[in-house]
Amino acid sequence: MQTGAATRPARTRAGPKVGQDPLPGLCCPSGLVPHRQTTNVKESMTDRTERSWVPDGLLMDKPHPARMYDYLVGGFHNFAADRQLADAVGEVYPHMRSGTVAQRAFLRRAVRFLVDQGIDQFLDMGSGLPTAGNVHEAAQAANPEARVVYVDNDRVVLAHSELMLSADPRATLICEDLVNTDAIFNHEEVVALLDLSRPLGVLLNAALHYVLDDEEAQDAVDRFKHRLVPGSYLVLSHPCLDETSKEILDRVLPLYQSTSDTKVRSLDQIRQYFDGLELVDPGLVRAPLWRPEAPDDVLLDQPEQYLGFVGVGRKP
Repeated sequence: MQTGAATRPARTRAGPKVGQDPLPGLCCPSGLVPHRQTTNVKESMTDRTERSWVPDGLLMDKPHPARMYDYLVGGFHNFAADRQLADAVGEVYPHMRSGTVAQRAFLRRAVRFLVDQGIDQFLDMGSGLPTAGNVHEAAQAANPEARVVYVDNDRVVLAHSELMLSADPRATLICEDLVNTDAIFNHEEVVALLDLSRPLGVLLNAALHYVLDDEEAQDAVDRFKHRLVPGSYLVLSHPCLDETSKEILDRVLPLYQSTSDTKVRSLDQIRQYFDGLELVDPGLVRAPLWRPEAPDDVLLDQPEQYLGFVGVGRKP
């Protein structure tokens, strides 16, 4: 059993500042009804999609980091406000879109690698929207029996995801903060869908920077590693404040932090998350350099333009 949980603040993962409570009183949404489909054939695909997956009552005029991420990787689950702010970030840092795509590509490659190692069950922590290039589709393309539990505590993510995952019995999302390890591992949907006595893939992709306290972030990762059985894997990506990224991040972060507080960490801090694990080759690297598939992979010729580091570790 983990200790010290009673002393943790009730909300530890930074959440949206703008439109912070778009669905008042919602934690784990149920019975959400999509908006009516439009009959205007001149509308764009994005406009039509907005009306088919948006829960009633959700504010559409405030940007949200999960939907901005979706827009940057080419998804359709985003609104005009999300696109406008993402484009504003792109004006400040032109490689923002390619860096986000490179990060998503790393996640897909890492998931496929884990499936090749025999992993058929995943916990995606601080998952965001399971849209373009999502984990369950990547895993199930290699193993149709693969199961995925997405974990997030953001009301906007929860509201959208319940609608998006309703048709897949091997994928679900639970409402929980990623630092609450026992609550996650004991959750009835996790216990029902995953066999925790077998190796598991835990994904912390672009998630830990929303845990603002350094000690709490490290403690959460350590407790995950403790709960995993040998043969399990940790997949992690995190923005890094180093000589390459500092000048860019100083310009980009103020825009992003209008939607959510974030904490960028040093390379040494990111490396400590893998203590006690066997780092899979090529180790802790920028996302384009982690097992690229082709010479023209995104940012492979400019890996330093990805403002963070990624890695995959195996529990011996």
